[in-house]
Amino acid sequence: MSVAMTVVIAPGSAPALDLRGPLDQDVLAAALAALPSGTPTLRRHTATHHTLHLSPRHSPAGAVADLLTAPGARPRKTPARPEALRTAWESAAPEEAAGRNAPDPFDPPAGAAARPAAGHPASARQREVLLEVLTGRPGAGLHVEQLHWRWYGPLDTRRFHAAWQAVFAQEPVLRAAFTDRARTDGPGTAPRVVVHPQASPELVRHHHGSVDWHSLLVSERLRAFDLHRPGLLRVALLDESAGSTGPTRIALTFHHAMLDGWSVRLLLRAFYRAYLAEGRPTGGERRPDLRDHLRWLADQDLTPPRAFWSVAAPPAGSLTLPGPAGPTAGARTRRGHGIARQRLTPSEAARLRDWAAGLGVTESTALHAAWALLLYRAGGSCRAPAPVAFAMAVSGRGIALEGAAGLPAPLRNALPVHVDVDPEAPMERLLAELRDRALGAAAYEWVSEGQVHRWSGRDLPDDLTDSLVAFEAPQGPPPDPDGRDPLWSELDAEGVRVDLPQAVGPYTPKPIAISACHDAEGALLLTAVNDRTRIADPEAAEALARTARLLREVLVSVDGTTTVGEVVRTVIGLPVPRPVAAAPVPPGGGLRELRAAARPGAGVILLVPPPAAPETCYDALARAYPGPEALTTVTAPVDTGVCLAAVRTALAAGEPLLLGCFSGGGSVAYEVAQCIAAHGWLPPLVAIAGTADGSSASVRDLARTLAAAAGQPG
Repeated sequence: MSVAMTVVIAPGSAPALDLRGPLDQDVLAAALAALPSGTPTLRRHTATHHTLHLSPRHSPAGAVADLLTAPGARPRKTPARPEALRTAWESAAPEEAAGRNAPDPFDPPAGAAARPAAGHPASARQREVLLEVLTGRPGAGLHVEQLHWRWYGPLDTRRFHAAWQAVFAQEPVLRAAFTDRARTDGPGTAPRVVVHPQASPELVRHHHGSVDWHSLLVSERLRAFDLHRPGLLRVALLDESAGSTGPTRIALTFHHAMLDGWSVRLLLRAFYRAYLAEGRPTGGERRPDLRDHLRWLADQDLTPPRAFWSVAAPPAGSLTLPGPAGPTAGARTRRGHGIARQRLTPSEAARLRDWAAGLGVTESTALHAAWALLLYRAGGSCRAPAPVAFAMAVSGRGIALEGAAGLPAPLRNALPVHVDVDPEAPMERLLAELRDRALGAAAYEWVSEGQVHRWSGRDLPDDLTDSLVAFEAPQGPPPDPDGRDPLWSELDAEGVRVDLPQAVGPYTPKPIAISACHDAEGALLLTAVNDRTRIADPEAAEALARTARLLREVLVSVDGTTTVGEVVRTVIGLPVPRPVAAAPVPPGGGLRELRAAARPGAGVILLVPPPAAPETCYDALARAYPGPEALTTVTAPVDTGVCLAAVRTALAAGEPLLLGCFSGGGSVAYEVAQCIAAHGWLPPLVAIAGTADGSSASVRDLARTLAAAAGQPG
């Protein structure tokens, strides 16, 4: 049996539902009875065409559409809130009252297609950060970083806030956000960045005893950012004592979609200058700014980096994890991220630095060599050459853009590095190869890891690397030649002293990330952050301890002629790591392609199965739907996460996307569209028609609705 009513949802802050078919007002009233407070508005175009506008913010449009398209829907005998529900839709639209049909809100106004979309296209790196957050585990806090420190002396909250307000006025990146665009902006779907004329900092001061410091840091990290709201940085203060003279603990929490650690340290210095000026502006807008960087990226010729990475990307079969493959006890039962730390004393760090310099490399290359040896050791056989691969963090500021070193923007990047570890080769050769690989990769440090993956020819989900190694730059720009930064002297004159910020590193999708930095005393601090679903805490801690031992004792005791095999035999004497967990199975079904696209760039339609529908419920649609898009669906059990994973490739490529379903799948499909919109992409339309009853009439209804939503001839 064919369902008369079909629905196409245009998601947004105030969703609009295009209703086609005979409308029973009592059925509609019953469907809307459970809506949150707020009066919906119905516009009548014809007797069988209406547009239902729901109240702003989080209206359950998908659930309403499922009820409207369900077969045999029956109104309640007494609809809830009958007067409030009816008064919104009884009168005709003014255009119809004048004898004309109202314009279809789903059709763009005249000339809209020629109008350029607002803002600038997000960088490849920004898009990948957004995708990783979108498809990651909810509440994981991916790509959120923090700096925290103590403020000694009086802290005037109004002056503090005014100083940050001045920084927001001068720094375009703090007024930047991802656009929340109407569908008339053009055909593009990828995120765009716009700088707002003004924005205010989010700053909260917590009184002594009102909250635990560790709990505050965790809650600030896990509290999601609104990516459409300018200022992806917030400030939290906590008084450590009841007095007015401090100390006060300060936490800056920021999102990698718009900022990196070096950016925030630049902004922090600008804040100190504004604080000393009592919140008055200390100059004009910074240039170059984020927009200049996005324009610079858009002008780059991708031919040279594509040619470089097509041969420089890690080969398939590289060793990428610091332990043998296989299940790890307890790895699947714990979620979240673990942190392990090691410390090389100042004298040990100095010895490492001198040893590396004697062989013509830096400390970062020594760290890369230690990690490469561990990856090689984890491969099992230590008698034959084997490739190892890991991601190397780069600043992204070694680019031909004047002023890039002082540019607050999300420039920090990760690029794959690989090397063949030959046990017969001298250590000097391994170090030189790692140094040269890093230098070659750094020539294109503005290229994203996702672009490298595409140019490598490797198929998804075959990751190029499974670990990230970062050697952090000093904490802030260098002081004046006399060794005393005048900024601190001016703060001293105000009775204020501040610590150097400490970083709480971001969680990344990598199974493990290793970072190294020097503290104020010259010690080398090593940190490992592990995804517990991939590597358990004990294995990550062991890997970091082995890395520290290599840097502290083993490498500095050998010369350039010592062979790699001799060093590896030292590593063999260390405790053997337990197996590393295999990649976790997604909490749901998998992707099924019903029909390939007729041409590149034609787009993708994801068909969301209703609950309890057979896996083959959409198979007949591949023959009935005439459009050129690829038709895909997912297998049960179906949830939002599975659907988001299924559309990730389409979003990454900027392909047009449409969500469709039989009645009953609208709730999940609309939630998917909302998640996509919340992470910067243009939300796809959601087309709902027919039922999963196996009838040809339902298939025809859905095919016609999809064609109308996709702009195909019906």
